[in-house]
Amino acid sequence: MISNNRECLSIGRIAPDFTAITTRGVITLSQYAGKWVLLFSHPGDFTPVCTSEFIAFTELSPEFESRNVQLLGISVDSNPAHLAWLYNIQQFTGMEIPFPLIADRDAEISSLYGMVNPDRIYETSVRDVFIIDPNRLIRSILTYPATNGRNMYELLRLIDALQTTDRYMVSTPANWMPGEPVIVPPPYTYEGLLERASTPPSSDMACLQWYYCFEDYNDLVPVTPDAVASEEDSQ
Repeated sequence: MISNNRECLSIGRIAPDFTAITTRGVITLSQYAGKWVLLFSHPGDFTPVCTSEFIAFTELSPEFESRNVQLLGISVDSNPAHLAWLYNIQQFTGMEIPFPLIADRDAEISSLYGMVNPDRIYETSVRDVFIIDPNRLIRSILTYPATNGRNMYELLRLIDALQTTDRYMVSTPANWMPGEPVIVPPPYTYEGLLERASTPPSSDMACLQWYYCFEDYNDLVPVTPDAVASEEDSQ
């Protein structure tokens, strides 16, 4: 039995590189350096939930592209099975699937990412999502049951949140949507706490507690690499 590597993969780790046969030719993960990658696995070709997901991903593919996101699908089915399934989808929907679908017949990549079902390794893979940033860091890992399809709008929302965090060095609160106020990082020192607590309210930042402050999305200014380095040094 191939061991599950999920315990070795976590948020913040480098996503393992791989070379794979896909419905759009041979690819490597590293060729997408500089882009966000949404790597998602599905249990099997010619299955209804997976078919609905591929249709949904295709319908929203321009939204992912506008966010510099490369979609990559994967399952343990063969490339001929992938091709037949995608052609079948095109026949009854008129849609051409615009992103590569990886054929992982020996479950090597699926095992590397902990996507395989240990009980039926050559028949199904778990419905996983790995969001990988342009530096190939894993930024999010989500797992869904085989019976329930993913919410594509939530995946887009999460990517928007991650990209907002990276650009402005802020966090996003529960149920955040693009354009809504964001959370300002809390002070990292006691001196910073006292300064924050004694600062009068301003139009730039609204604080309910010294550690719980919000800034209007429209007031955000992109953070430069030098500012990031300065902030890290202060911590």
